[in-house]
Amino acid sequence: MENLVYGPHSVEVLLRERPANIAEMWVLEGAAARIQTLAQHARGAKIKVRAVSRQELDDLAQGGRHQGIVARLTQGASVCNEDALDELLERVADPFLLVLDGVQDPHNLGACLRTADAAGVHAVIVPKDRAVGLTPTVRKVASGAAETVLLIQVTNLARTLRHLKDRNVWIFGTADEAGESIYQVPLTGALAIVMGAEGDGLRRLTAEHCDRLMKIPMAGVVESLNVSVAAGVCLFEAVRQRARHT
Repeated sequence: MENLVYGPHSVEVLLRERPANIAEMWVLEGAAARIQTLAQHARGAKIKVRAVSRQELDDLAQGGRHQGIVARLTQGASVCNEDALDELLERVADPFLLVLDGVQDPHNLGACLRTADAAGVHAVIVPKDRAVGLTPTVRKVASGAAETVLLIQVTNLARTLRHLKDRNVWIFGTADEAGESIYQVPLTGALAIVMGAEGDGLRRLTAEHCDRLMKIPMAGVVESLNVSVAAGVCLFEAVRQRARHT
């Protein structure tokens, strides 16, 4: 079930930020004080809470590390579509966006969401096809960021990039063959940083829709970084530059 959230930290953030998105909750019978406190808060928010056995929680989490608590989201509470992007562009003067071109590893998407939250990114954009969605593993790895960062799934990534350019958002893609480093390009104003998939990098069509390509300088023998690590490097270079222009 992709509409499950498990683990005390993720559930706590969800309860604090979006309690209306929780349909019901299961907690371990005789759970520790922290879990009992979360259950109490949930009941106070009129959320149905059931105390169940560890085996029942294990079955719900399907092997995930639930740590004694699982919550089920309401329908439509997981991801947003293109309409949410238009609303964001109307509301935010200088949007700061992260675009992931076909990331398929849930651990990478979760880590990217967590980094995006820390960097103050307004939304993470992903394609609907050939990419991981917002699974329980993604939510767990994101450690609460899946409940605070807007995740927007789009049908056609190239069309979305064209739309962003029409709205005066600069598109900076990352590629090993780029001639400029992330320290040589202006990562300020309305900005979308585009990261490629694990191993393959940016697809040709995606790269063609970028205004400029940039690379992370590599001083050692390693040729490339994990996409979530690379996203962190790029996002926080943008944070540094944007702070200097405020």
